[in-house]
Amino acid sequence: MQTLIYLGGFALICLSSHRIGAWFSRIRLPYITGYLFTGVLVGSFGLQLIPSSAGESLRFIDQIALAIIAFVAGSELFYKDLISRLRTILTSIGIIIIAALTLIGTVLFLLLGLIPFTQGLTLEQKVGVALLGATILLALSPPSTIAVIKEVRARGPATRLILGMTIVMDVAIIVLFAINSSFTVALVERSSINLAFLGLLIIDLLLSIGCGVAAGRLLLFLLQQSRSRWLKLIVIVTLGYGIFAGADWLKTFSAANWPIKIVIEPLLVALIAGFLITNFSSFRNEFTTLLHDIGPTVYVAFFTITGLGLKLDILLTALIFAVILFLVRAAALFIGSGLGMIITGEPVRFRRMLWLGLITQAGIALGLAREASILLPTVGNAFATLIIAVIVLNEIFGPLTLRFALQRLGEANLPEPGIRDEVRDVLILGIEQQSIALARQLSARGWRVRVADTDPDHVQRLATEDVDERHIPAVDMHNLSSLIDRSTDAVVALLETDEDNLRACQIAFEKFGVPRLIVRLHRQELREQFRELGAIIVDPATAMVNLLEQAVRAPQSLSLLLHTDSTYDVVQMTITNRELDGRLVRDLRLPSDVLLLEISRDRQVIVPHGYTRLRQGDEITVVGKPDSLREVSLRIG
Repeated sequence: MQTLIYLGGFALICLSSHRIGAWFSRIRLPYITGYLFTGVLVGSFGLQLIPSSAGESLRFIDQIALAIIAFVAGSELFYKDLISRLRTILTSIGIIIIAALTLIGTVLFLLLGLIPFTQGLTLEQKVGVALLGATILLALSPPSTIAVIKEVRARGPATRLILGMTIVMDVAIIVLFAINSSFTVALVERSSINLAFLGLLIIDLLLSIGCGVAAGRLLLFLLQQSRSRWLKLIVIVTLGYGIFAGADWLKTFSAANWPIKIVIEPLLVALIAGFLITNFSSFRNEFTTLLHDIGPTVYVAFFTITGLGLKLDILLTALIFAVILFLVRAAALFIGSGLGMIITGEPVRFRRMLWLGLITQAGIALGLAREASILLPTVGNAFATLIIAVIVLNEIFGPLTLRFALQRLGEANLPEPGIRDEVRDVLILGIEQQSIALARQLSARGWRVRVADTDPDHVQRLATEDVDERHIPAVDMHNLSSLIDRSTDAVVALLETDEDNLRACQIAFEKFGVPRLIVRLHRQELREQFRELGAIIVDPATAMVNLLEQAVRAPQSLSLLLHTDSTYDVVQMTITNRELDGRLVRDLRLPSDVLLLEISRDRQVIVPHGYTRLRQGDEITVVGKPDSLREVSLRIG
């Protein structure tokens, strides 16, 4: 009954926490800072709305949240996105781990002799705490990294390398935490570390991996059997809690009834399950969507309950030590990533700037800090408060340093003030009501429009319009060369004669390689010559009839073409990301609300399926919501 009362009160606090997090974001602070602040505010060091004893009753919320965070970490590890840079990623991460464990561990060990709440620790206990703290501070934050990449519209090899290292690092840290936590417990409890201990540690790791595989298969089976979206969410939450509850039960049962204590790392189990679903099942997109849907609720609850456990008096005392650890961690990332880039032969600019993209911390680090507070009964909460203070500093400054690095590396694509991004060029030949309306619509969608005509009276009509209008005496190379160049994306020929339109299309295609030619046909005699150029022919005699037929047979598709449905848009994009060359469509990981309609390659149209291979330079036509289409554009470009 007491747990239900705590749960009801905590739910109301989470609603407030969500609002406070939104207010913090308005002043350019991370959401999680607002959630942690709310937890501190309502806890024993603030308004005392919830007693400190409530944390143990609400432990199951912690466990569910940690499982979801681990599922997310596993789902982000899509190996086909990483395989092309795997050598650089693994080498750099390995050196970063060695450098950071040495540097951060040494500094933290020395600080433990100065921090008031760790004065009574023995030498062995200081070594264990320093080892565990250095491990936690190595964790990164893929969600925060992805958010900044989307914000600055970054694309390029450095962006993909930073994201790949961030994802793989979190996986490595969870495995390393499972190992180092065993050493830390042995040191704190003054247990002997011998061959028997190492053998048991290996058994624990193998059992964790085996349980992760079993959990992944069970999750896949349950997702296959569940039809309702809500039922699938319940399955994910229940299995996540079951992993932690099962690990706790096995540890207690084995300690009481067996000669050895079996310790399975539930974070590693959940991570492996998420990895298997994403990489080896047909549920990868749906699983990612479900985690995305439940994520915000889970994060509010987890970070708020983490705030409840913070010791405000210790936080104020340890703030200077948190700043020192923040700076030491940054130095370790600089040294480790720099050496890794040198060994793998990456460009000098990567060596100098890439470490700035690895500062951010969030979910996994906080989750490990919460786990550490349980492993260290004497100084756990105080230790977690110190580590969380460092994590908050990293979460505040990390996005700023990542943004700076992406801009200095030349991979941020923020539009200049007053200028829309993704500007494309089009030349419209022929001035009339339809061409004027077309120019307005394309301008509204961010295109740079030039309009030209051979009749000066027609050009005069556009004097009051906000378009670049030109008069050309004739349709020839001399006059068109001032209007068309290699960057022109399309030419629309709406002149009064088919001969002028054909001449314009020939010059645009043969001399400048314009990829898109659109022509309005007056007579049928020149149709084949336009087709040889690959022009899209609009025949006024049949166009309206075809539109009406489409409205009868497939009205929704027509609403997309006519832009009467503002929810979705249809766009064409060019694949320029070399890492997607040869990738199967099914492995493209498009957002759930984006559909690939067709692929244009070497002037041939391909209707794609899951096993169609993409090639660099392909033109793909996709339909989806504008925000999701922008995400796809960053991924393929």
